[in-house]
Amino acid sequence: MSIGQSLAEARMRAGLTVERLSEVTRIRQVIIEGVEHDDFQPCGGDFYARGHIRTMARATGLDPEPLLAEYDHTVGGTSTPRPTEIFDSPRKSIEYRRPNWALAMGVAVVIVLIFAFVQLAGGRADDDDDEKETASRITPTSAAPAAPTPPPPPPVAPVAKTPEFPAEVVVTITAVDGRSWVRAFDSKDTEIFETILDKGEAKTFTDPEQLMIQIGNSGAAQLNVNGKDMGPAGEEGAVVKLTFVPGDPVPQMRPTASATPSTR
Repeated sequence: MSIGQSLAEARMRAGLTVERLSEVTRIRQVIIEGVEHDDFQPCGGDFYARGHIRTMARATGLDPEPLLAEYDHTVGGTSTPRPTEIFDSPRKSIEYRRPNWALAMGVAVVIVLIFAFVQLAGGRADDDDDEKETASRITPTSAAPAAPTPPPPPPVAPVAKTPEFPAEVVVTITAVDGRSWVRAFDSKDTEIFETILDKGEAKTFTDPEQLMIQIGNSGAAQLNVNGKDMGPAGEEGAVVKLTFVPGDPVPQMRPTASATPSTR
């Protein structure tokens, strides 16, 4: 059987209609129908055709590798590196730690206060000794006055620790409550990734300046931005578009929700 016949038979064997398969995979119905008839023109190129074949095969329980090999042999597709091969080993972000001057100043203030307290206590002890000697000469039987209790040192305010973030933007997306569609663009507005994350899968993206992420079924996806856990990316079934830059991600969470994923 051809690639399209194999996918169509697997879809019917799985009890899925074209419309239902489109909802599960986020692939338009016209593309699914074209692929099942071995028409790959609507896919928009070999890279996307291979991605759609892989997604449809996984959704219907087929091994995608034989179908991809048949596609390369019959259609002439190139073995373009898959996005999963590019992003399966995310780069470790390099953190630049700044000197904590606030903490150093706090320690210096404490040392100065301790030194002043020691000097004050020593001076008062010397004065008390002189007073005792004078009193013993005047009235030997009189008791020496009690030394005053030194006041406690003023409390030192705790030094707030400044949050530290990577020098570049780092975004990790994890599908925790179901499948989630993910599309990523770098700071030059170039698409660098698009696929469906199965439950339990995670992907990490980095860029020196900016990342724009589109997420389908965003309520099922958890976000970690610049080392900070941001919780769910959106609401269940919703598609959101988020843009992140280096630094604190909290002020950047201004998603724009839409009913369906945008296409380019």
